[in-house]
Amino acid sequence: MSKRIGVIVFPGSNCDHDAYHAMKHVMDADTEFLWHKDSDLSGIDLLIVPGGFSYGDYLRSGAIARFSPIMNAVMDFAKKGNPVLGICNGFQILLEAGLLPGAMLHNEDLRFVCKQVHIRVESNRSLFTSGMETGQVIRVPVSHGEGNYFIDEEGLARLEDQDQIAFRYCDENGQLTEESNFNGSVSAIAGITNPSGNVLGMMPHPERAMESVLGSDDGKLFFESVFNSLHIA
Repeated sequence: MSKRIGVIVFPGSNCDHDAYHAMKHVMDADTEFLWHKDSDLSGIDLLIVPGGFSYGDYLRSGAIARFSPIMNAVMDFAKKGNPVLGICNGFQILLEAGLLPGAMLHNEDLRFVCKQVHIRVESNRSLFTSGMETGQVIRVPVSHGEGNYFIDEEGLARLEDQDQIAFRYCDENGQLTEESNFNGSVSAIAGITNPSGNVLGMMPHPERAMESVLGSDDGKLFFESVFNSLHIA
């Protein structure tokens, strides 16, 4: 049976078509848009909460989208162990919904950043990174103004103990430097999972790094890992 990818569309989403193109036209997967007022996720095998500026990022990023009708279904979907991927604003929404711990602050220099960066694979225990090597460096773009991940010391220790840190910002050689942690995230964190590993939030955009003409196709490594884990042809 064909696997289906669902891409949620909120008012203000601007990376939904990027995610759809990456899944449908690059990865050749059965992909559909899901409007934020939908509530039926039956038949969906992988759910993507894409980037953008849901509801204009009013109040704070992801805070209003968290109350969209579809989010009750998303939370049920995740709690049943199904895979959910939140990218950029999608990560912020998952934090606001309580599916992942921590919060997002404005970038340390208070500027919006849009550029290619390097991230290091910190754990390959989840289906999202199972096809990668720990310590592997991939090149992907970022595009955010509120990507400064924050969590208190106790929460950080819990992330470390439960192997929930998926990616950290690094330089091209995999070194963690002050310069490479451009937004000031705690412990240079670029992406985390929930304890069971079926929910991942990440600020970088692997769906925008699928074709070399765009500057990098390293994002394919990420989605190939996901698809192989889900046995998507």
